[in-house]
Amino acid sequence: MKYNFDEIIDRKGTNSMNVEGFKGYIFGAYPGIEFPYTDDEFIRMWVADMEFATAPEIVDAIKARADRRIFGYTNLYDDRYYKAFSSWCERLYNWNFPQEQLVFTLGVVAALYELVGDLTSEGEKVLTLIPAYSYFLHAAEHNQRELVCSPLKKDSEGRFVIDWNDLEQKATAPDVKVMIFCNPHNPTGRIWTEDELTRLSSVIRKNGLWVISDEIHCDVLRCNKRHIPLGKIMPDYQKLITCMSASKAFNLAGMMMSNIIIRDESLRNIVHSHETCDMNPLSIAAVQAAYEKGYEWLIELRSYLDANFEYVYKFFAERIPTAVPTKAETTYLAWIDMRNTLPDIRDLPLFFAQKAGVLLEGGDSLFVGNAEGFIRLNLAMPRSMLAEGLERIAMAIENYKKQSVRE
Repeated sequence: MKYNFDEIIDRKGTNSMNVEGFKGYIFGAYPGIEFPYTDDEFIRMWVADMEFATAPEIVDAIKARADRRIFGYTNLYDDRYYKAFSSWCERLYNWNFPQEQLVFTLGVVAALYELVGDLTSEGEKVLTLIPAYSYFLHAAEHNQRELVCSPLKKDSEGRFVIDWNDLEQKATAPDVKVMIFCNPHNPTGRIWTEDELTRLSSVIRKNGLWVISDEIHCDVLRCNKRHIPLGKIMPDYQKLITCMSASKAFNLAGMMMSNIIIRDESLRNIVHSHETCDMNPLSIAAVQAAYEKGYEWLIELRSYLDANFEYVYKFFAERIPTAVPTKAETTYLAWIDMRNTLPDIRDLPLFFAQKAGVLLEGGDSLFVGNAEGFIRLNLAMPRSMLAEGLERIAMAIENYKKQSVRE
């Protein structure tokens, strides 16, 4: 490979949430908690950023912008960024949009909080598929709106699929006005097929729903997969908002810049009125470089992640066969059913932090619905770290089982 994904990067002292912020995020219910591991000893497999160095082309672009030495009020006053991003969408998805539809927010989560408030009134509700990222719920609750949940189900091949009868019934409720749709789906790793997206579009149109399509994971696919933007399936539907970002694919979450594509002019004006007009000059340089120069790095990343996923599937089959990883078509996050492995453990993240020195996320608290007994493992790390983390997980389970037998 041209790029070194085996390099281990020291992130200490960078104010990283992954390294220095995990106690408040994962273990906020246990103030002052102590562990039999120092912070340096943990294997971090939790929050959705990577242990990989950002592409050198992006780092060079940031350095070049920093060398200009002035960081005053900044916005986009030419079309270079739009051309870079729209060309990216054309290249990867054969899809595009007019420049005037592009709006920026500090992140997709920030956009969700804003849009739910803009699109609903008191007493109206938001619909989503579960399991779902917890911030879908938080965005609804922040605006005093109820989140209506339609659970995914598993097909004969073990894939999570939409329960169409349940979804169609809930979408027809007159107080449901907005659907938050995760495309591709986090945490299950599903890429929705063209047939699924077409059927979903019919449900949306029939009920006149606003739809916020969260497509933040769309660039991080398995090598033989392709993503279809919902906007490509619904080219003329004005009540569609598409949320994309370079943050996941290029490890730029801290740059706080997301692309929100809003077709409805009146909604764009509302969002513009609530957002400041300023942007971070280093963020612009970084994200534009990702779209202009990051394709080769991304393709190598996908290949490395594919091998990490295969390593995980083989490891679980051999060492923890009672646990069931979902075959992920996208993301760098493995969604694993632990219900038959540790049925008596109520707090899986706490168990693995205490017994294995591994930080991970549990469906019980960090995801909405249909997720209890699952864990989400971040696999975006050098394989040596991944192997160590999995070995610790297996040993913790084996030791727990032995202790349970003795008792």
